Amino acid sequence: MNAVSRGIDRIEVTFDEPNLVANAGLLLVSTLVVRLGLERLVNGTVRLSGRVGGAAPGRKVLTLVHAMVAGGSHIDHADMLRAGATESVLGHRVMAPSTLGTFLRSFTFGHIRQLDRVLAEALRRAWSLGAGPGSAEMVIDVDSTICQVCGKAKAGAGYGYTKKLCYHPILATRALTGEVLHARMRKGAANTQRGAVRFIEELVARVRRAGGTGPLYMRFDSGFWSEATIRTLECLDVGYTMGIKMVKTVRENVSLIDESAWTPIDYTCDGEAQVAECTYNSRRLIVRRTRLIGPQAELWPEWRHFGFLTDLGGDAVEIDEFHRAHATVELAIRDLKEGAGLEHVPSGHFFANAAWLICAVLAHDLIRWTAMLGEITEEGELVVARTLRTRFLSVPGRLVDRSGRPTLRAPLAWPWANAFERAIGLLRALPPVPV
Repeated sequence: MNAVSRGIDRIEVTFDEPNLVANAGLLLVSTLVVRLGLERLVNGTVRLSGRVGGAAPGRKVLTLVHAMVAGGSHIDHADMLRAGATESVLGHRVMAPSTLGTFLRSFTFGHIRQLDRVLAEALRRAWSLGAGPGSAEMVIDVDSTICQVCGKAKAGAGYGYTKKLCYHPILATRALTGEVLHARMRKGAANTQRGAVRFIEELVARVRRAGGTGPLYMRFDSGFWSEATIRTLECLDVGYTMGIKMVKTVRENVSLIDESAWTPIDYTCDGEAQVAECTYNSRRLIVRRTRLIGPQAELWPEWRHFGFLTDLGGDAVEIDEFHRAHATVELAIRDLKEGAGLEHVPSGHFFANAAWLICAVLAHDLIRWTAMLGEITEEGELVVARTLRTRFLSVPGRLVDRSGRPTLRAPLAWPWANAFERAIGLLRALPPVPV
């Protein structure tokens, strides 16, 4: 007899267990959701009454958010929350995908702003529980990203600088944690600067209301270079580093820097880099120049210059290093796309996709708040949604009644069982946030 026939091929599969929970670790996130009072917050803030699909918005938003936390990237993926006993660990009724689609299409611009207020208030509540910076200084990275779409039935999609049909949202992330503090969906043809001034004003007000009372610093790439944006930052008393395009007038200023003023900095073994500074329009301009050396020098023999404006004091080399750390914003954006549902925008309606973006941001932040408040990750450690999902959220479980108490039975010898039990204990010890 073939060995295979006595092994794996003899396993029979049936989908008939009503007490199984495929993503039992959602209990961690839903515990925090209850402590934050999010369902009631959404119901009291998003007023869609009278619109088709607009009733009970709280459970619909949370169904989308929990599906994204579990790894869903399409509306249909919400069906996984309706399997087995999953709904029992979420704390709210799970809605059908068809209902969610109708719900998203009921949004207008005004309702998007209401949902955005939910995100701002959720941030305030999470920070009040200990996830915020308090009076410590905070670095915020502002950037835009491309959400490519297929087909031409997506309202608001356009061809941007990448020559791809897309949306072009603008995002602000907290550098230390990767939280998305503010997000705004924009049409695909929007340039990077579009709406930046208003976005920054709202962002600073949001951070202050949430309890971030310490010094603020923002980092931008050269796509945001604008005199109006700089003046706004100065008026709001926000320190900044902002990339600048090497246009003719900038190059002329850089050419006046004396050769003795360039300071070498660490670079790759096949290249060299130096930093110096000058002024541009009465503002401090720090310039980094790089080139190849050794066998590859002939491929890139001349200096290439990269500059940024700043109002920060201190050593130019240290500030250059600080500004280059802006690149870490891409890690948060990647995690928002790959880990919280933004790799796909599902609807042909622009405002439905704008609501989807805010739900994705809320899912992204809930993962981080759960990790911070549950002490799953060390302070300053990068949270990666896929890693957290593998270790904690996607653990299977079976919901049983043990002496009258609901008990979630997870696999024996689960490698991260102790961390899970500690996290659920810490999250349950959090007091409900006063409304």
